[in-house]
Amino acid sequence: MRFYLDHAATSPLRPAAREAWLAAAEVVGNASSTHGAGQDARRVLEESRERAAAVLGCDPIEVVFTSGGTESINLALHGLWRSRAAEADAIVLPDAEHHATMDTVSALSAEGAAVRAVPVDAVARIDAEAFAAALDGAAVATALVANNEAGTINDAPALARSTAEAGVPLHLDAVAAWGHIPLSFRMLRGEAPPAAGLVAMSVAGHKIGAPVGTGALVVARSARLSPLLHGGSQQRGLRAGTQDVAGAAAFSVALEESAKELEAESVRLLALRERLIAGIRLAVPQAELLGDPVDRVPGNAHVLFPGAVGESLLFLLDMAGVAASTGSACQAGVAEPSHVVLAMGRTEQDARSALRFTLGRTSADADVDAVLAVIADVYARASGPRSASRS
Repeated sequence: MRFYLDHAATSPLRPAAREAWLAAAEVVGNASSTHGAGQDARRVLEESRERAAAVLGCDPIEVVFTSGGTESINLALHGLWRSRAAEADAIVLPDAEHHATMDTVSALSAEGAAVRAVPVDAVARIDAEAFAAALDGAAVATALVANNEAGTINDAPALARSTAEAGVPLHLDAVAAWGHIPLSFRMLRGEAPPAAGLVAMSVAGHKIGAPVGTGALVVARSARLSPLLHGGSQQRGLRAGTQDVAGAAAFSVALEESAKELEAESVRLLALRERLIAGIRLAVPQAELLGDPVDRVPGNAHVLFPGAVGESLLFLLDMAGVAASTGSACQAGVAEPSHVVLAMGRTEQDARSALRFTLGRTSADADVDAVLAVIADVYARASGPRSASRS
């Protein structure tokens, strides 16, 4: 039997989303075609856009369906920066962002973007004052709503206000936060000027039980954004190409379900998470919770196991039937220390010794029990001489 504690990577497909996908897939036609079959597909697509907008807190025209978080982030940052590069070149970037953001900004720096780094504190929270101070004359700013590794929730309303006051467009990466904390694009945007403050927000479907390859970028009506893809006028001309009607239908259903269950699930997952953390501390007294102990997404437990090798921990847990994550990047088969843990001021050894357990809709007491039954032995084995030599 396998026990899945890696919902932050991908959460299991919801039955209702699967049914919505299958039903929409039976509708034959290109949503851009003017004949009856095409208009049938378009009707399903636009109904899905309206349903998604109602949950996301925006107008339907502001929902741009994408293939997920990475594409949404790329579209937002490439689009916003290129639309403003003639008047400003800097991108305000916190230190502990997701690699989809960091790598996109790195690519833009090769095109001439200047990067203004903003520190995070010891729990991976963005320094709001340093963020505001970096905005003067910037082209665009970006920030995580909740850190995808540490789980710490940032003060998104404060970040949105500071960018509105500075006249800088803001992109929020809500991929790790959506479905776990209350969010509304309209409320976060507030009374911001037309092209400043929060103008774009990324959400991914597979984090909330929609199919992999679905997601959205919410783009304010007034935002100036250059398209990333060319070849058609679909979705306000911001994302060319034939639209995925079935994916949009499944994504909108997953959004609705995640919103309806958010309050009850937050309470349930918080109880499971606290039992998991308490049990790990009892079994491994050296273990340390990373991130804010309270102000974090309810299903996240980011734990440092001093002296152990994260990849060894992960391998041994997997052998015991438990799926978790190191949260660190792995490029060309070479494990790298977590840039998030490093940004929190920890050592490189610490950055190689953290595990992320994330709970979700299908999580139960049995998943927590499975971890607690093996974690002491796993830690002892991962801390041995052979494991240390592999780091």
